[in-house]
Formats: sequence, C-alpha cells, structure tokens
Amino acid sequence: MIGAGMAGILSGIRLAEAGLDDYTIYEKSDEVGGTWRENTYPGIGCDVPSHIYSYSFELNPNWSQLYSPGKEILGYFRGVAEKYGVLDSIRFEEEIVRCEFREGRWRIETSKGREDEADFVIAATGVLHHPNIPDLPGLESFEGEWVHSARWRPDLAIEGKRVGVVGTGSSAVQIVGAATSSVEKMVLFQRTAQWIAPQLNPLYTDQEKEAFHTDRESFGAMREGMAFDYFEQFSKGLLDSNSEAMQNLQALCKTNLEESVRDPELRERLRPDYQAACKRLVVSGSFYEAIQKPNAELVTEAIERIEPGGIRTAEGSFHELDVLVLATGFRVDRFVRPIEVVGRGGVNLNDSWRERPSAYLSISVPDMPNFFMLNGPNGPVGNFSLIEIAEKQFDYILQLIELKKSGRCNELSVTHEALEAFEVERTEAAQSTIWNSGCRSWYLDDRGVPASWPWTFDRFREEMSAPKLEAYDLRD
Repeated sequence: MIGAGMAGILSGIRLAEAGLDDYTIYEKSDEVGGTWRENTYPGIGCDVPSHIYSYSFELNPNWSQLYSPGKEILGYFRGVAEKYGVLDSIRFEEEIVRCEFREGRWRIETSKGREDEADFVIAATGVLHHPNIPDLPGLESFEGEWVHSARWRPDLAIEGKRVGVVGTGSSAVQIVGAATSSVEKMVLFQRTAQWIAPQLNPLYTDQEKEAFHTDRESFGAMREGMAFDYFEQFSKGLLDSNSEAMQNLQALCKTNLEESVRDPELRERLRPDYQAACKRLVVSGSFYEAIQKPNAELVTEAIERIEPGGIRTAEGSFHELDVLVLATGFRVDRFVRPIEVVGRGGVNLNDSWRERPSAYLSISVPDMPNFFMLNGPNGPVGNFSLIEIAEKQFDYILQLIELKKSGRCNELSVTHEALEAFEVERTEAAQSTIWNSGCRSWYLDDRGVPASWPWTFDRFREEMSAPKLEAYDLRD
C-alpha cells in the first residue's frame, strides 16, 4: 500500500482480517495520519461530524465535540493504527518512486534504493494532498515568512504579527476564524466570495459521552441519523441544482450572511454570485465574526505582485505583512503521481492520464493489472464521508483480490471499453449536478466537467457490493 493515512490504515486492518497479513505500507513521512498529519494550521477541523467521520468498526464515544479539531482526529487515527497492529507493517520515511508490472508482479523502487515485489499495489495517496502554489510574481522576494496552509510549520509564530491569507476556501476560513483575535492585523485576499453555512459545534458533556459508552443502541441510532442527513439528504440534493435541498441550503447561507455581517458594503463584497454548494461548501461558526473585527481587512482587488514587505494589488494599494499564508488548495489531478507507474506492455500511467485522470469506479485503470486506488479519480470526494467511501471501496477491492487468491485469474484490470462507457455515463450525469451550476471550482476538470461521483449513495453502495466481472480483463 502507498500511504499511511486514513485509507492506508484501513487497508492494513482489512487485509489482516481477511488473512492477508503479508503486506507493507510505504509512508513518505515519519507519522501516520495523512491530511491530518500535514494540515496543522490554526483552526484546522473536519466539516463532517466526527461520529460519521470514524471507522465503522471503531466508533469513538469520546469525541470532544460535534466537529472535532484536527489534532484530535490525528490522535484517533494514531490510536486505531496502534490498536490494530498496523504500525509494525509501515515503512516510515520511505517514499515509493516507481512501480512497474513485469512478469505478473509489481516491482517497486523506493527513495531509499529499496526494491520490493508485490502481487497487488493499493494506492491510498489521497486527493487533497499536493499543495497548489499559485504563480504569484515576486513570491520568493518576500522577506517575511510564507507558508502553504497544508505545510504549516510548528515553529511559525503569527501572534502579534501582520498576517495575509490568500484564498477563501475551507482552510482560509478556518485560519481567519481562529487566528484573527491573536494577530496584529489579518488581511484576507479574496478572489471569489464563498457561501458560508453556519456551524454549530457544541462540546459533548461528560454525561453525553458516558451515555455513548453505555447505551450503544441509542449511540448507534444517533450516528445513523447523522449519516442519513449527510448521505441521503445533503448528498442527494447535490445531484440536482434545482432540488429542494439545494434551495433550502441557499436560503440558509443567505440568511447566515445577512444576519451575521452588519456593514452593508462588506456584506455585499462577501456575497457570492453563484449558487451555494457549486463550490465545496464551507461551514464556519467564526468566520463572519472574525472578518468584522477592527484588525481584519477584506481585500478583493487582484494581487499584482509580492514585494519584500508585503502584497501590492492591481489598484496600487500596498499591504505590509510579516507572514503570508497561501490557503490556495491542492493539485487535485495528481492522485498517485508523481510516482511513476508502468503497467502491462510498458504503458505509463502518465500517458494514460495525459488529458485528465480517470479510473473505473475511481478504483481501476486499464493496463494496470492488480493496481487499485482508494478515493481515486472521479470518486465521491465531495458527496459522502471519505471514510465511508474508503471502507466500501476496500470491500470491493478485496473481492477482486479474492479472484486471484482463488485461482480464477492472475491478473485483472478494467477494460478500456468499460472505463470509456463509465466515463460517458458519468460525464452525462454530471451535467445536472450543483457543481455544474455556474462557478469555477476544483471539482471541474479541464473541460469544465465535474470530476466527482454524480449519483446517489444508493448507487455507490450498489456498485461497491460486487464487481461486475464483465467490466474486467481477467488473465492467467
């Protein structure tokens, strides 16, 4: 397996449960946790309720609040990896640089010069992983400290300083909401306004946590209710931009803006010109309050260049800064790359993905036998809890592995025809989703087509229940 984040830890546990304990997880860092290890900026948290952002087999009655902070989530994954014995099978600080399929097996090369062989490779490398560093003229001339939000340094002190944040996605909103009170000046550089849904995030009382421990039936019912609201209500609404759920969400976000922001001029600059959830929905209970503080400033003029002492905008204004934070998202088309993956007949994954990444059910790619991805291209990254997705995908992958284990075949990968048919159907279905309702976002591929799962959770559950073997090339 490649990566010891949420999906990599899950893979190790599921393989061991299936009696397949001859596995290795390669992790380029020195710790498990994936995105929760890498994102440590002020205010980092999950926008999915913690009780459904948990492994189904390891529910946690001790979550501190409805939406838990990143440090607590990282602790959860560390604890699960330790409890289930996954840590012993991880090679830390060893990055895979190349995988090549030769003579029926994968030949693996690592950054330490190690060579390994495997019957299967499972890429659990994540989607929101490779930071997107915008081409800002003069960035390297900045004499203060600059950092991407996903590479926050533990020694970076921003208290009492003049801080500029570029971007308005979830990371930027969380940083502004958490850090404005402790800095001298907070300047948010906004290219596109975001709809912000209100976030009530109560702490669980000791009595509630005790009840979660002792009354498992009620605990399970509460979790099922959360899952229904998230998977069935919100996610189903995403598939139709004119749905009642999306209209209600629009009204909720509009009310939140109008009731939270007092100054009419600021309110209008914070008002988006597209439908709520067209971009990934941002939720926050602190952003609007923070951006109205006396030491906060919203800048909507385009950035012309970075200078040694700060940022100059296109209209000539200059903003003096000590710290610059690029909350500018990720390169969501990378997936397993930059690892070089060479499949059957010398087919290079980079060549297969020259136009754009694609995978059947976000799991399998033609000519890449016994190579599978968790949360791969065009999967339901914006729809459901990523843990729920990964669990169902891995159960599906285990069924594919069983085909080789039982002697049914030695090599299997999706056919070109099956992937092409899937992509035609997916592209057509994506046209009516909320992501295609008139905004620019990281959900859209180079054609402007939403690169996500455009169907219901029921459809996803059904697809993951059993592989359609007619879609696969099975070889001895």
